[in-house]
Amino acid sequence: MTVRTREAAPLDWAATQNNLGITLQTLGDRESGTARLQEAVAAFNAALTERTRERVPHDWASIQNNLGVTLQTLGERESSTARLEEAVAAFQAALTERTRERDPFPWVVTQNNLGNALVRLGERERDAARLEQALAAYGAVLTERTREREPLTWGATQQNLGNALFLLGLRESGTARLEEAVVAFHQALQEYTRARLPLSWAMIQNNLGITLQTLGVRESGTARLEEAVMAYREALKEMTRERVPVQSAMTQRNLETALKLLGERKR
Repeated sequence: MTVRTREAAPLDWAATQNNLGITLQTLGDRESGTARLQEAVAAFNAALTERTRERVPHDWASIQNNLGVTLQTLGERESSTARLEEAVAAFQAALTERTRERDPFPWVVTQNNLGNALVRLGERERDAARLEQALAAYGAVLTERTREREPLTWGATQQNLGNALFLLGLRESGTARLEEAVVAFHQALQEYTRARLPLSWAMIQNNLGITLQTLGVRESGTARLEEAVMAYREALKEMTRERVPVQSAMTQRNLETALKLLGERKR
């Protein structure tokens, strides 16, 4: 067995550090704590000391992306925004080498990761600017990840776009962003169908319902609230108490709230 020391074979040592980081990241995803994820961050940072941008730019960008994914997961488990900010920085660094012209597939993966990290950060900080940046990232993704080329991942990006638009809509007094979110969720449902992905379909129906309900509160009629009720009822066809009790209870509460609002509006 060959021992890959940093002194004897620095690039091979760094490749092993990257592989170690990936393994630790996978373990960390399956555990509730953060110890494995912190070890993964250390391994990726070690890899970057030898696999530098100047020496191996493509590999450097790949490790930066791996680092960003791990930092985002850490950030979602911690209360501060520091790890999420580091994740955004890592994805942005990766994109300096992962360009659309040079590497369209890795570019689109990192753009999507960047969008997700920006949404988490914008939600945590209540920062509309971060959410606007997320919209730009998802828009970039959709230039390559078309429905014709990648229907399911296109649908997933539409769902992510809808979530970001909804969060922006909550922070604005008008309805434009919420209306855009409704369109994005409907787009997602064209590929995330009940027959193909029943629970994912139901979750999007629930998110659509929440958006329609928020719109209904801001508007004077009952149409949006009625649409919200329909969306929640659709979601509950798959989100049963037996299958997903927590999500089922959440959607049932959403339905009850929408029905109450609708009843008050009709008086």
